[in-house]
Amino acid sequence: MNKEADSPEIRRRILGAALSAFMEAGYAQTSTLEIATRARVSKRDLYTLFGNKEAMLVACISERAQRLHVPVDLPALRDMKTLANVLTAFGTKLLTETTDPVVVAVFRLAISETVNAPKVAQTLESAARRPIREALRSVMASAVSAGLLAGEPEAMTGTFLGLLWGDLMTGLLLQTTDRPSTADIARRASEATAGLIELHTV
Repeated sequence: MNKEADSPEIRRRILGAALSAFMEAGYAQTSTLEIATRARVSKRDLYTLFGNKEAMLVACISERAQRLHVPVDLPALRDMKTLANVLTAFGTKLLTETTDPVVVAVFRLAISETVNAPKVAQTLESAARRPIREALRSVMASAVSAGLLAGEPEAMTGTFLGLLWGDLMTGLLLQTTDRPSTADIARRASEATAGLIELHTV
């Protein structure tokens, strides 16, 4: 591999080319030659950096999932207003990032390629879905400890996500629903927060 091929720019170019090719033609139908051609690198460089096609898709998902991480410096939950602000901000960020067409396409790829590329679904679970639930569960546990809410944090996490999403993701995956606007996302996050607080207020 030439010296420049290991640069962040080359890596970014390969992942961008791979994801766009997967989205256009599907995972199984996309060749490594097609990805290398789009990225303007040799197949040898491509294999040296990623090993195989599945590793490229896994890397695409892992990097995209970083945008979903919740800040660790959340304010202390001392009152209901702070809790409402934290949950609304959490819901807004989650919906904004996850309804991005590229992210929805990645979910669609993970579902369709469960047999051909099992690591893709596993990565989506470990890098995105699980950290989101764990972060939200931590918020719920803090709210219970502070005496603001009553309930089991894991169940409350599921309730909040259910209120937040409804059947939105199903519609996005089936391409029967348009991506919600910024105003719609804010409304959904606010309503999900209000619904959870109403159900679990001490």
